[in-house]
Amino acid sequence: MSTNSNPAKVIAVKKGNDYYWCACGLSAKKPFCDGSHKDVPSESNQANSPVKFTAEKDQYVYFCGCMETKEPPFCDGSHIPR
Repeated sequence: MSTNSNPAKVIAVKKGNDYYWCACGLSAKKPFCDGSHKDVPSESNQANSPVKFTAEKDQYVYFCGCMETKEPPFCDGSHIPR
């Protein structure tokens, strides 16, 4: 069960645009990457690299905000107490 109360971030995405979801948890612009992972040791950078999402259509997407999803970059409900 998640103890993190950061819910999904609902974002309107545009067809053909790329979005980079923060995988390191350090970004000040969550759910998106701001390059903060570059400040961690280089051997960790691969695991901290952002997850690229390319929108296939104009829509609303639920991006993970708790950093506990098993389906990055999407919310899978991990933040909901069970």
